[in-house]
Amino acid sequence: MPVGSFDGDEARMQQTQIEAKKIIRSPLSLTLRELSGGLEGSGRAAVVWDCLKAGIDPNSYYSSKDETDASDKAIADAWLAATGHPTPSHDISSVCLDENILGRRQGQGLGAAAWKKLQNVMREYHRSNNGNDAQNIYTIENSIASLSHMKVSSDGTTKLLSKMRKDGLEVESVIIPWMDKGFSTLCVSSQVGCRQGCTFCATGRMGKLRSLTTDEILVQVYYASKVCRVVSNILNAQNDDDASQILDNANVLPKVDNIVFMGMGEPADNIDQVVPAVNTMVDRRMFGLAQSKVTISTVAPDPTVFAELGKAPAVLAWSVHAVDDMLRHSLVPTTKHSMEELKNGLVQALSCRSNKLRRTMLEVALIEDVNDSDEAARLLAAFSQSIMDEVPGSKVVVNLIPFNAIDHPTYRTPSMERVLGFQKIVTDGGVLCYVRTTRGDEDSAACGQLATKKKRAVS
Repeated sequence: MPVGSFDGDEARMQQTQIEAKKIIRSPLSLTLRELSGGLEGSGRAAVVWDCLKAGIDPNSYYSSKDETDASDKAIADAWLAATGHPTPSHDISSVCLDENILGRRQGQGLGAAAWKKLQNVMREYHRSNNGNDAQNIYTIENSIASLSHMKVSSDGTTKLLSKMRKDGLEVESVIIPWMDKGFSTLCVSSQVGCRQGCTFCATGRMGKLRSLTTDEILVQVYYASKVCRVVSNILNAQNDDDASQILDNANVLPKVDNIVFMGMGEPADNIDQVVPAVNTMVDRRMFGLAQSKVTISTVAPDPTVFAELGKAPAVLAWSVHAVDDMLRHSLVPTTKHSMEELKNGLVQALSCRSNKLRRTMLEVALIEDVNDSDEAARLLAAFSQSIMDEVPGSKVVVNLIPFNAIDHPTYRTPSMERVLGFQKIVTDGGVLCYVRTTRGDEDSAACGQLATKKKRAVS
């Protein structure tokens, strides 16, 4: 049938599918089978991923051109400056790569022939996104994104600003260290800006500039892994007086072991890129996170998105904010469906998932005198219980997020007494309910505060 006989939507869909087939991906977003084919060996692909999951660029690490990854030292310098610690007298770059960081295959190496094949993959990606901008070698930093800014809060929460190589747009991701638990949570972005327009969220004020590609989502994980590695190696440097001084005062960044899609953007508006990114995150041969350690949070633009996002091997979270339809519409003005309609979509999606992924979170940004009433808490408890009643084996957890200031003229953070009172009503209703610890709010790195601005570069 000729294209001219399709209606407009079908023609556009066909064109989108044609364009999608032309997308060239980097080693970060290729499946392991695809990468193995490109490098002509699964062992070579495994060596590349030993590097990537440690935040090491295999393009420069295995280069025969004596190219070093200058971003390691830049990150170390930026972290020292952000935390107010003096630069050690020793060469920082000498402690940025622990000899055993790459595991049992470190001695195996990549080999000159495989490195050239890796460069071929990177060159094709670079040219497809950046034109014929020739490079000495093609790296993650000059082909996908660079780390342009780092800001560290007093509690160790570290906000990273990544600049996309394709167009210079920037997105934020946040490393949240949990010292007592020995791991960090990474909050990643799925879009530059967001079109959902939630009235309590700084990202919503930006509007949607564009969606991120799978590579641009995964590069945030790569840079977070790099930052954690560099900082930890500085702090763990032995036999150096300067390093021991740093150890007395600094916040260590434990390895990322938990990822949440709660940064900039609405994952449901970028499903085709988010789902493959999650597959890479949880593949044990790639970033290797447990499925239960990756969470996709959505405001749920329509009931079908739960099933679509549910194709990703990750926990689903729903940004509810209010159960009453009128109140929720005032908080999420782009919503077009009732809470009952959206709930039915979630119930159907959870019913099709494995038991271990039937756990879901309902998130509420609590705003003083807006959605923090006792009645709102009772409605939320009943709503949550109804989901568990309709989905055998499911578990609903309510996550309360005290509003983080974004210069809104009337919205205020409720008192902790009010927050705990709201929590008690939900808990008394038979639903697990937690209050999220506010992290990074002093540096606009907390939930709802992410919005990009011009920053000083990490260089």
